[in-house]
Amino acid sequence: MALTPGSVPDSVPESAPKRSRLPAVDRVLAWPGLADSLAAQGRALVLQAVRAELAARRAGGESPADAALLAGITARVAALAQPHLRRVFNLTGTVLHTNLGRAPLPAQALAAIAEVALGAANLEYDLVAGQRGDRDDAVEGLLCGLTGGAAATVVNNTAAALMLVLATLAGRRGRREVIVSRGELIEIGGAFRLPDIMRAAGCTLREVGTTNRTHLQDHAQAIGARTAMLLKVHTSNFRIEGFSAAADEAELGALCRQHGLPFVIDLGSGALIDLARLGLPHEPTPAEALAAGADLVLFSGDKLLGGPQAGIVVGRADLVAQLKQNPFKRALRCDKLTLAALEAVLRLYGDPDRLVAQLPTLRLLARPGAEIAALAQRLAPLLAGALGALAQVDVWPVMSQIGSGAMPVGRLPSHALRLTPPGAKRASGRALDALAARLRALPVPVIGRIADGALLLDLRCLEDESGFAALFAGPAAAAP
Repeated sequence: MALTPGSVPDSVPESAPKRSRLPAVDRVLAWPGLADSLAAQGRALVLQAVRAELAARRAGGESPADAALLAGITARVAALAQPHLRRVFNLTGTVLHTNLGRAPLPAQALAAIAEVALGAANLEYDLVAGQRGDRDDAVEGLLCGLTGGAAATVVNNTAAALMLVLATLAGRRGRREVIVSRGELIEIGGAFRLPDIMRAAGCTLREVGTTNRTHLQDHAQAIGARTAMLLKVHTSNFRIEGFSAAADEAELGALCRQHGLPFVIDLGSGALIDLARLGLPHEPTPAEALAAGADLVLFSGDKLLGGPQAGIVVGRADLVAQLKQNPFKRALRCDKLTLAALEAVLRLYGDPDRLVAQLPTLRLLARPGAEIAALAQRLAPLLAGALGALAQVDVWPVMSQIGSGAMPVGRLPSHALRLTPPGAKRASGRALDALAARLRALPVPVIGRIADGALLLDLRCLEDESGFAALFAGPAAAAP
């Protein structure tokens, strides 16, 4: 912001000590040059910026001109006013990136969120009966129709769903045993491990089999008086190949029925359709798990299902009723925004002919390689012109991945803009880090991945071509 005559007080005499030449906070707040910031952001935030800037200058023994001081304060105001959660361009090549929010929501879900967020909604109110209702009513019928389950409930995420199931079915009578194959004792993101979840839920883990091979007889021999349930966990974030074996789900279901035990399957990634029709590896669906004999099936709402973060449980009505009666259910329940978004996404599955076109997750996973290559060819000259001497830009074939623990060995042919800083054939880590930092500092941060001596911007997930191009419209666009 430009300074005008009289916008700041007269300078302190040169002979004054440096510390005393910094103006007082109240005087700075009165500068006309801060009037717009005060009007836009309020006094508290601007005061915080002024104090921080003065403290930084004082610590450095600086005595800047008033114009420089004002510029520093204005920059701090802008930084403080910037929301922490911001939209970014996910060009990492990981479609369902946990650190970047996983599944992008369709327009229908955004509209549903806005509709109920603006005011009151019938979250727990039955409009027909005119009395209190169940918040699961928004999605239970849809989930049952899509999976074949008799009942359903929804909590914050799949780890929460597993915790609720374990605490309800196995944790009520003093650390009852849950049988799990040793090869399915998974660790999910953030170092959360299945044994730790079991311990926190108040039940006891009973491992059976070996890491690579577990048979039906292993499960049968482990069943005893303290057995509460049998849990099968889909290893969606890794694969054991070679000399391996796992008990058949239908046989496990029959075994559990023989002993009167609940058979629970944690599918994790939550595909509701056969992904083979999109040219992707088949992922087991909740409908398949229930048909094989599972009593309860757990899966995620924000992975392959393509919705908001949620943990979904479908299956036997009596068991789901027990889950809803557990006090944990209230602690883990979803709010109206999540349920509104999930309902909108589930309704899209009712129109399979248009599902891929309308649901971003499936659309990105099924995106043709030729379309991505053409996009890369269009954007490469623009990016090269904006970056100038900072990096050489060319189009490079790459492999995308699904992400979030879904189909870990599945790879999707894609194309990236390969950015290589000048110098050695394989750029140094420092140069690549600096280039990546420049892109992250753009008004809409651009996040790629560093590999093979270059910064790769995988374009599989780039649908807003015009918005991305606008970031590089000026000669200094990529050099903040």
